[in-house]
Amino acid sequence: MKALFIHAHFDDYEFTAAGTFELWRRQWGPAFQGKVLVCTDGASGHHRLSREETARVRLAEQEASAREGGYDFELLRLPDGAAPREACLRHTPTFLAALWKAIRDFEPDYLFAPPPPTDPLAGVHLDHSAVADAVRDVAYLINVPHVFTPEYPAPEGPARACKVPVILAVYDPYMIGAQTFDLAVDIESAFERVTRMSWCHQSQIKEWLPWVGRHALETPRDLADWRRQLRARSERQNQELGLPPRPAREFFTVTGWGELPDVDRLLRDFPALIPDADREARLRRRFG
Repeated sequence: MKALFIHAHFDDYEFTAAGTFELWRRQWGPAFQGKVLVCTDGASGHHRLSREETARVRLAEQEASAREGGYDFELLRLPDGAAPREACLRHTPTFLAALWKAIRDFEPDYLFAPPPPTDPLAGVHLDHSAVADAVRDVAYLINVPHVFTPEYPAPEGPARACKVPVILAVYDPYMIGAQTFDLAVDIESAFERVTRMSWCHQSQIKEWLPWVGRHALETPRDLADWRRQLRARSERQNQELGLPPRPAREFFTVTGWGELPDVDRLLRDFPALIPDADREARLRRRFG
């Protein structure tokens, strides 16, 4: 089992899919490979640190989270070796090429990405939207072997087939009022691990997020206070989606961007799924 999480920023993973990856890690043991790919350099989004300091701190925090969570972490590099600039992601050939190569190199069974906004009244973060659009647009090209050889030179003779993953969209906290989901995973047993992974992002949760004021966070005094605030965040998320406040859940929407899923296998593979006959029926109508 191989799962790849692609998102814009350091800390996006911990708030959207870390619990599910943790449950897979427990279920599969060494047979599970989880990888997180961050698509921006982390140099903006702090009110006190310089751009260089912010990038250095955010990278170290994500590496600490990877050690805590037992997953592989990679910062996306464009063909020239540079990381894409935060707040400036654009749908460019070089960005598509870098995503194409990263996906082909790992060959995941499941790929997780942010959802593209469809409601004009929904809030957005431009980096989230750029990653969503790029993953969707590159999905068909994953098994097209020579499409980006101008960016990544390679022999253009016969090529082996590359696995195309099932692609799922994660919950996006910026899209208030426009959330959907097909699968809800009960991550209550992994909540403590998620708390500790997200606690690694000190410059975010103790400094930037309380300062910017968007996320209804107070500066946490300690790990226990952070656990309380993360629980409140989880309960608000559940209630936004019309669900009881407990247990803690992660939400995913199944797309038709990559491999079309075998619904029975999908339901078997995902850990701790909360049964929902109506949503399962809709999945079967969409994918057969």
